[in-house]
Amino acid sequence: MEETKLFFFTFFAALIGVFPPGLVNMTVAKTCVQKGKKSGIWVALGASLIVFCQACIAILMAKYIFNHPYVRNILLRTGLVVFLILSVYFFIAARKNKKNKHKVSKGNSAKNFFTGITIALLNVFPVPYFVVISTAFNAKGDINYDIISVIIFSLAAALGTFSTLYIYVLSFLKIEKHTNRFSKYSNYFMAGLMLLLVIITLIRIYCNG
Repeated sequence: MEETKLFFFTFFAALIGVFPPGLVNMTVAKTCVQKGKKSGIWVALGASLIVFCQACIAILMAKYIFNHPYVRNILLRTGLVVFLILSVYFFIAARKNKKNKHKVSKGNSAKNFFTGITIALLNVFPVPYFVVISTAFNAKGDINYDIISVIIFSLAAALGTFSTLYIYVLSFLKIEKHTNRFSKYSNYFMAGLMLLLVIITLIRIYCNG
């Protein structure tokens, strides 16, 4: 019974957590528009695999991380550097694409899968997020997470993430006729998003410090 509650609690937490525009879901949307539905799904699968691992790490390290604030700060500072680099990258990519017309190209499944893995690895926020989720579910501290609970928690996180990413795939397919416009401005949007995440990360570092 507790395992069922854990699954649905984590599933919906992951589902909601990925809905706001972020690095992973916008990458899935962009890939979907540029390379098609299949490519977008492969990126989503790659990202979801990493989320499974991140959720597993999070639930195993939950107690340790909360007892060691400096570990949280290290994760946040790592994210800050990554988001700064990505912000510059997307801005440069946007400037280059400005002179070129967008053409839809067929994507390589393996390449798209590893793109999803790479993007998800660069996104450090799921680890502290799932630490909070696992702690919230076990607020009283009376649940001992065994191997089955860890797998259920991680699987629910991955499935919840993939469900949201798949919704992004379906949603952005509807704007196919606006592909050129989306392609032109998507990198600017991503650059702006990275700057926003930099600001949020700085605030979190300041608050934790």
